[in-house]
Amino acid sequence: MNSLGTMKNLDRPVISVTRVSKRFGAVTAVDQIDLTVNAGEIHALLGPNGAGKSTTLNCVLGFLHPDAGRIEVAGFDTVTHKPDARAQLAYIPEQVALYPQLTGYENLDYLSRLAGHVRSAGELTGILERVQLQPGAIHRRVNTYSKGMRQKVGIAVALAKNAKALILDEPTSGLDPSASYEFSQLIKELAAQGSAILMATHDLFRAQEDAHRISIYNSGKIVRSIGSELINEIDLEQTYLQQCREAEVC
Repeated sequence: MNSLGTMKNLDRPVISVTRVSKRFGAVTAVDQIDLTVNAGEIHALLGPNGAGKSTTLNCVLGFLHPDAGRIEVAGFDTVTHKPDARAQLAYIPEQVALYPQLTGYENLDYLSRLAGHVRSAGELTGILERVQLQPGAIHRRVNTYSKGMRQKVGIAVALAKNAKALILDEPTSGLDPSASYEFSQLIKELAAQGSAILMATHDLFRAQEDAHRISIYNSGKIVRSIGSELINEIDLEQTYLQQCREAEVC
């Protein structure tokens, strides 16, 4: 990886996916997937639409139950101990779900309480400042926020609930270069502090720049998994496009 430096704390699995399969009728969306995300690691999932990335994330989150295999989050099985597993997770989808008529501060306070974490006013403000939400926006309604600002509140919620793992689905889609860079720096900082981050993305540049490991999907399988320091951006693009062509979606 180009900018994270020496990896630390990568000997403690937080997310463990073992031989997981998920079918929808006759369609096998995920086919015997194995992957791990350790504390302090960013793991990026690449692949064409329909390759199985989002299904994998939904299984990790407990929204779907695997038909075969096992998923653990911080040692908790996502099927048999779903509440415990979910308590360790924070989910940031492409469009972060917030209450539009509440302020960023009010959203953070309410969502933190829902997760069982009551924070003082100073703590809430400090968390929003930590994710670099502009001071003038903290007490402004979320319906005035850009997508990048909403994502920052989503990250703040993850911090407030002490989530050990962050699940990101297309986090940089629709962001301008400046906002994409800010988001990149933020998740790198969180990883450096021990968070495990699993993200599905189409952004090859951000995957190569940010992730410790990149797994490429095709037709429900991981067809290649490699450390990002071992592949440059051009090689990654060529590998990705090859997999798209083989999936007949490009």
